[in-house]
Amino acid sequence: MALRSVGISAPAKVNLYLRVLHRRPDGFHELDTVFLAVSLHDELLVESGGAPGPVTLTLQGPDPCAVADNLAFRAAEAFRAASGIPHAISVHLEKRIPAGAGLGGGSSDAAAVLRALDHLHPGVVPRSELMAVGAALGSDVPFFLGESAMARGTGRGEVLRPLPPLPEAYVVLVLPPVHVATGPAFAALKRNESAVREALPAPPGSWEAVSEMATNDFEGVIAATHAEVAAALGALRDEGGRPALLSGSGAACFGVFPSLERATAVAGRLEERLGWPAPVVTTLGALPRPGSPGG
Repeated sequence: MALRSVGISAPAKVNLYLRVLHRRPDGFHELDTVFLAVSLHDELLVESGGAPGPVTLTLQGPDPCAVADNLAFRAAEAFRAASGIPHAISVHLEKRIPAGAGLGGGSSDAAAVLRALDHLHPGVVPRSELMAVGAALGSDVPFFLGESAMARGTGRGEVLRPLPPLPEAYVVLVLPPVHVATGPAFAALKRNESAVREALPAPPGSWEAVSEMATNDFEGVIAATHAEVAAALGALRDEGGRPALLSGSGAACFGVFPSLERATAVAGRLEERLGWPAPVVTTLGALPRPGSPGG
């Protein structure tokens, strides 16, 4: 087949609700969470076809991991293994989502590569297998491969139930200059196999309902060990963010505001008060699909 290319955006996510319920016999933790995609995104251009060749990745922007460990690269390798295609695959990744922030940037990049390659090689990997490939790469990848920009995740986070979209809202992200390692964050919770399960309340139908149910089990342990996170959460709550939460295991924090004017004013004050980036983003009603800038 001829060489073809496709571009795709990889959005960030925030967690409106995150409970870590217990440690499973397989070593993973049982989660109950609500994912919501937001407009902060990485950009990817994926090429495939032509002569046989390797998988290559070029990066623009900060990324602390080696190419072989990058989830976008690993996703391309995994797709080729699942599909058996011999063609070269080239991925160009422009990073905008900070790493180690709890915003799902690496997982979203992986899902975007899988979507793009499925677009370039339609039907070669069945949908169910594509989702399994994503889940093997990371627990958040299936959300970004899914059909809904808002979903409840159980199991490791990979068992998804789409939720009806909420009205568009404006989100102030606060990005403290710290990296939170996921493994130690889980260990600090000290969950065991007998932890009591608490069910998610009824799926939220409004932002008021979201504010009432919003929680993140990581918040206490991360804020206690990272003063920057505690400061970010305090500042967002002082400004009236509803909700104002840690995303994932951090270190990014976010607050939801009803208008762009309000969110922009809050972001300006927080950047002056804290000295850290506080971009304003919007909630998404749908996940991005591949476009075709190159063919």
